[in-house]
Amino acid sequence: MKKFIIIGENIHCTRVYKVGGQFAQTRPDGSGVILYGEKGSVRELPVPAVYRDGADWQAGKVKHCAVAVWQGLYGDTAARETAADYLKHLAVKQEKTGAAFLDVNVDEFSTDVDERVRAIRWVAEVVQSASGLPLSVDSSNPVILRAGLAACDRRRGHPMVNSVSLERLEAMGVAAEFGAVVVASAAGEKDLPCNTAQRLENLNRLMPKLDAAGLRGEAIYIDPLVFPVATDSENGRSFLEAVQALRGHYGPAVHITGGLSNVSFGMPGRKLINQVFTWLALEAGGDSGIVDPVQINSRILEKLDTSSEAFKLARALLTGEDPFGGEYIAAFREGKLNE
Repeated sequence: MKKFIIIGENIHCTRVYKVGGQFAQTRPDGSGVILYGEKGSVRELPVPAVYRDGADWQAGKVKHCAVAVWQGLYGDTAARETAADYLKHLAVKQEKTGAAFLDVNVDEFSTDVDERVRAIRWVAEVVQSASGLPLSVDSSNPVILRAGLAACDRRRGHPMVNSVSLERLEAMGVAAEFGAVVVASAAGEKDLPCNTAQRLENLNRLMPKLDAAGLRGEAIYIDPLVFPVATDSENGRSFLEAVQALRGHYGPAVHITGGLSNVSFGMPGRKLINQVFTWLALEAGGDSGIVDPVQINSRILEKLDTSSEAFKLARALLTGEDPFGGEYIAAFREGKLNE
């Protein structure tokens, strides 16, 4: 299999664990913890009251990276140390499973920009103390991007800006200022593309602007944008068509990436769908993905049995051959899909 460049997505304040599941639990005394580590050495990150009293926890979910950031900024000495240890654990695990960049995002930690600046600086310091990988700073706010990039250790390679687009042109200047590579999104000025033609139109308008900013070739990771097949059976096929068209138009110089796991939102057996979709994206001409490297990496993709019923059902779902996923969902309910 050709080289697959992974932008590890796990250090992100939107990431959620189910309360009562494997990684987040309520203790008999009412306290909450995030569980992490390996078998035989499980550690606990305390969940502060501000999160246990919130709507998410009451609904049975918790934004675990946001908990770590809060403890890192406001917890007592022991909690701060555990929070740092937790993010280091996430970073090392992604590096060991094949990540090339570590995507970090604190946008949903707070609505206060100054607080988010403190958060991205703390996250960058902690993560880089554990991993030698360059960071991908993920934010819609140029102030946060600049603070995150300023905290990046350039000795480990060019950092990344996630992302630039026609609606985020200011981010190009920030990326150029810090010598960063960029995820170039197919988003328009005011809306998202709904088909292949709109993706290509937006990107064909964006690419000359990137070139003018000195961002070209391998500094560009084109993101045609992935949308869930649960909302439209054509979304998987449309993305794959866009990948193929972009590779044909721009050739081998640029990278093509995407938030590939977005395709499975709302569907059962998400891991299988995500792995098969990544395989199809690489076949279409992609060479990168913003994914969880623990679940999607070159070793896993190489071992996929493309002749299996599970693979074929997931591929049919993703290419629109199984409209609305009827056959896939039926097979899942019947226990025929072995992930």
